[in-house]
Amino acid sequence: MTHPTASAAPHVSVVVPLYNEEESIAGLQAQLTAALTGLGRPFEIIVVDDGSRDDSFALLRRWQLQDPAHVRVVRFRRNFGQTAAFAAGFERARGEIIVTLDADLQNDPADIGLLLDKIAAGYDVVSGWRVQRQDAALSRRLPSVIANALISRVTGVTLHDYGCSLKAYRREVLQNVRLYGELHRFIPAIASWMGTAVAEIPVSHRPRQFGRSKYNLSRTFRVILDLITVRFLLGYATRPLHVFGGIGLTLGAVGTLIGMYLTYLKLILGQSIGSRPLLLLAVLLVVLGVQMLSIGLLGEMTMRTYYEAQNKPIYAIREILENQEATQEP
Repeated sequence: MTHPTASAAPHVSVVVPLYNEEESIAGLQAQLTAALTGLGRPFEIIVVDDGSRDDSFALLRRWQLQDPAHVRVVRFRRNFGQTAAFAAGFERARGEIIVTLDADLQNDPADIGLLLDKIAAGYDVVSGWRVQRQDAALSRRLPSVIANALISRVTGVTLHDYGCSLKAYRREVLQNVRLYGELHRFIPAIASWMGTAVAEIPVSHRPRQFGRSKYNLSRTFRVILDLITVRFLLGYATRPLHVFGGIGLTLGAVGTLIGMYLTYLKLILGQSIGSRPLLLLAVLLVVLGVQMLSIGLLGEMTMRTYYEAQNKPIYAIREILENQEATQEP
């Protein structure tokens, strides 16, 4: 087996967000290092301390001093959240394959090899599926099942376990993904816009040994709000007028029809319409329709400015096959 050398460029970058996990760090160090060394590929470990308030950073500093060739530690000034931690790790990762996992030892580092094998089979994103999840049924597993079904239905990318942090990505996939809010769990869906091949494989899941979970039911509502954002980004990011304009035209049309009906009652039948709530509804719908159209137009101008100012393409190319000699200038 070829042992990874310190001078070799990393083939695999492992990004680990961490927040108040001092009791798990020793086990994480031993298990993750052993798993990556056993792969026989050059690797690096990027641990992002998300503003821990315990002794996590002191232990991470010791880990980095013990293995400076492979370990890099990023320390936030305060707790910015898991998505920000992933983003910081992705920006500094140098490997061709980027793997993510939690620091609480519930993910088994030995499963990284399974993810890499699936990537080698031609996939761009491989997500772990905690088939036998070791979490509380009502507070964790049931909301997760509902959320996964909803995300799969809305995004069109069917996965059993969007919330599993154990995932592997080709580097080029993450180069086109910008993370905000709680969007890290939606990376497979966001990446699907670029035509990536996404796979899911069963992975181990272990009971939490130390500390307590950072997740609670309130995050479910944030996930729903972020899902709305993702759905908009996937379907209408480059054409916001289609969604806002469609809503505006529908509201305006309904308001206009009601207004025409009231006009018929007033002019033809001679009935009084001044005190009818239906008149207020007609005016409200027309005004809302104009507002939604205006929002759509503003969105169109904003997106055009965004893409043109950054010279950002609205497409993603996997590869180009062409005659090199034919494209050379004389």
